[in-house]
Amino acid sequence: MNDFLSTYQAALVLLVVAMLAHEPLRWMGLYLGRRVAADSEIFVWVRAVATALVAALVMRLLLFPAGELAHIGLEIRIGSVLGGIAVYFAARRNLAAGVGGAAVLLVLADFFMK
Repeated sequence: MNDFLSTYQAALVLLVVAMLAHEPLRWMGLYLGRRVAADSEIFVWVRAVATALVAALVMRLLLFPAGELAHIGLEIRIGSVLGGIAVYFAARRNLAAGVGGAAVLLVLADFFMK
């Protein structure tokens, strides 16, 4: 059984299970929310709650890391977040660029600081 957990099939199983759990809810939200105006009070509230949850998760990972991230120093984690924010703004507020930039900075800093 341990051999299975270290194979790409295990990752594929996890991906399929995650998609089966999340995708129907995403499609249902898309269907139910298509009539909601983007500037409505409920949509503004949902966006604020989602932003607060993402900010809380980032701070949790930054200050109380788990797993392999715990072995990376706080200064590297903070620098990566700040670098990701800089890339986000430099790329004209592109979220993917900011997240990718922070990830690249984290990996590079960890690699060169060892």
